[in-house]
Amino acid sequence: MGTREYLLEKAKKQGLEQGKLEERTKAEAEKLAEKRAMALEFKKMGIPVADIAKGTGLSVEEINNLV
Repeated sequence: MGTREYLLEKAKKQGLEQGKLEERTKAEAEKLAEKRAMALEFKKMGIPVADIAKGTGLSVEEINNLV
């Protein structure tokens, strides 16, 4: 493998790793948004904030800030 091929392969691997990182970040953000939406609905239903926090993994403060 020559220098050119090596550099192209290295760039390709870095691009794949970057893409995986971006996908993982996007999935985590979507998951958090879903948790917040669910917590807000539970809050509207009158479920105690401590119970919502326990069930969703969100902090009590974060749930109290939901509008």
